[in-house]
Amino acid sequence: MGSIVYRQYSGESELPHIMALVQHELSEPYVIYTYRYFLQQWPHLAFLAYPSQSSDPVGVVVCKQSLHRDATNRGYIAMLSVHKNWRKRGIASTLVRRSIEVMKKHDVEEVVLETEFDNSAALSLYESLGFIREKRLYRFYLNGKDAFRLVLVVPPPELGEEDEDARKPLPIRFMAPARMITIPSLPYDSDDEVSSR
Repeated sequence: MGSIVYRQYSGESELPHIMALVQHELSEPYVIYTYRYFLQQWPHLAFLAYPSQSSDPVGVVVCKQSLHRDATNRGYIAMLSVHKNWRKRGIASTLVRRSIEVMKKHDVEEVVLETEFDNSAALSLYESLGFIREKRLYRFYLNGKDAFRLVLVVPPPELGEEDEDARKPLPIRFMAPARMITIPSLPYDSDDEVSSR
C-alpha cells in the first residue's frame, strides 16, 4: 500500500471524486451546490490524499475562512473524509494540518467544526490536534443526532526581530478614548446610620 500524495484541490474535475468519498463516508448528505460553495470560494483550503499509484483520492478536507460576525477571522472545517480502508495512517490529521497551515498564512484566529457527539474517532483526532469542545448542539444533524462544536484557538504568530517595531505600544493618539459616564450624586444625610458591613 505505497505512500500517500497530498494535493491542493485543482478544479471541477476532482469534484465527482470528492462527492463520492464524502457521500460514502459521512452521514450528512450534501447537494452539489454545497460542494461548489466551498470549493469555488476557498479552493486553496481543500486538500486531497491520493495513494501514489492511484488517481482516485482516499481522503479529502474541505474548508472555508471568513470574518465571523465582522470581528473574528474564523476558519471552518466543513468536510473531512477518509475512506475506511485507508484510516489509521495519519491521513486525516495531515489533511487538517495542511488546511490549518494555509489558514494561518491568512491570519486565522480560530478554526471551528461540528462532529457527531458519538464519533469517538473524530473527537479523538481533533482533540489530538488541540481542538476543544465548545458546546453540544442538540439534534444538529438531519439524522437527529447531536453534535459537538469544536474550536481551535490559533495564537498570533511570534514576531521576529524584524518586527521589533510592532511590539512597541501604540502612541496615545491611536488609543480609543476613555469612556466617561456621569454618576449622579446621591442625597447625603449625616444622620443616616453607617453600615458596618
